[in-house]
Parts: sequence; C-alpha cells; structure tokens
Amino acid sequence: MAKGNSVFIIPARGGSKRLPRKNLKQLNGIPLIAHSINFAKQNSDIAEDIIVSTDCNDIKSFVHQMGVTVIDRPKEISMDNSTTVSALKHVLTCLDKNYDEIILLQPTNPLRPKELLRKAYKEFLENNCDSLMTVSLNDKKLGKIKDGKYEPFTYKMGQRSQDLEPLYYENGLLYISKSDLILNDKILGDNNFPFIVEHPFASVDIDTIEDLNYAQFIVKNYSDE
Repeated sequence: MAKGNSVFIIPARGGSKRLPRKNLKQLNGIPLIAHSINFAKQNSDIAEDIIVSTDCNDIKSFVHQMGVTVIDRPKEISMDNSTTVSALKHVLTCLDKNYDEIILLQPTNPLRPKELLRKAYKEFLENNCDSLMTVSLNDKKLGKIKDGKYEPFTYKMGQRSQDLEPLYYENGLLYISKSDLILNDKILGDNNFPFIVEHPFASVDIDTIEDLNYAQFIVKNYSDE
C-alpha cells in the first residue's frame, strides 16, 4: 500500500487517578505506550512519522529511548477533563510539516490485530471518508433503572438475544481523521466510516488494575491475527 501523508499521534498524559502512571504500566513485559509505538512502527509503510504528546517527563524519557518524537503537552490541556482532540490539535499546530490525516492510537487500547490498520486505511481511502473509527458488536441486553425499577432499553422483555437489532460500541482501537477536522476541534466528521472489529483485543480498554490483569490474560491467550 502506498504511503500517505499521514502521522501517528499517541496522546499519553502522565496523570491517572484510577491507575497511577498507567501509560508506563507493564503489559506482556513492556509499558502500555510501547505497544502503540510498536504498532505504529510496524505500519511505517502507511505513515512513517510518530508523535507522542505528553506532560510527563518519565513518559518523555522512555519515548525518546524508543526513538520517537515527543511534543510537550501544556498543563492546561493535560487535566482530567481535557479532551483528546485538544492534544491532537496542539500537536498539529506545533509541527513544521503539514499532514493530510492523523492516525490516533490510544495507549489504553494497547492490543490491536496485526492487519487492523492496513485494512482500515484501505477502507478509509476507498470510501473517501472524513474519518474512521473502530467499533464492535454489542450483544448485551441493556436497560435502565428508574425509580428502583428495571426497564429494558435495547430490547423488549422476553426477546431472544439473536433477535436483537445489531448495536455497536466505540472500542477505541483506532481512529483516522482528516487534519482539517482536528483543527476544527473534531475527531469524527459527518462522513465517518465505522470499521467493525470482532476480535478479543477490542474488549481491552485499560483504566484500572483489573483491566490490566484482563489484558494480560487476553494477550497470553489470543494471537494478534
């Protein structure tokens, strides 16, 4: 596949209340952030440049050891309520080079099938998308609790699981967005392509120690194919 004018951006804040120093926690022998960096390096035929945005000196030092460029993330966009798009926009405005698209890799979603980006990027180009996000099927019967009573929301009581309307959730494995979107404070555009991923890796999203333990189980028991 021909290399596009794209850049990998990996936002990696230092702060995390539920799992301190989360992005440097070890998974399968290497820090979480290293999984995303390695995935980017393995897809250098699609995008060669990799940028990590961080406010943490320890993350910065580790990333430099991996030979990856770091953009220092200002404190005002490194808070618990700071948005991902603010970090992406900051990176783009700091760079001398202009890129057509950004490929967002979140360190908290460290496990990705090997061919994921190649297949997703092909769909992104062929469908002339503004953006692409990975999603997975949600087959749970979801409901609400109101005034202490349970009310079905995505189904009717007694309905069989196999008869449910297909619903999908944003799994966070991968995003591709036109740079113009990011500069206008958006990650997803009106012409957004939902790329379906049905793989155990899609269930991994690390915010707690329990999530990390689950990820360790998944990486040991499933391949990245």
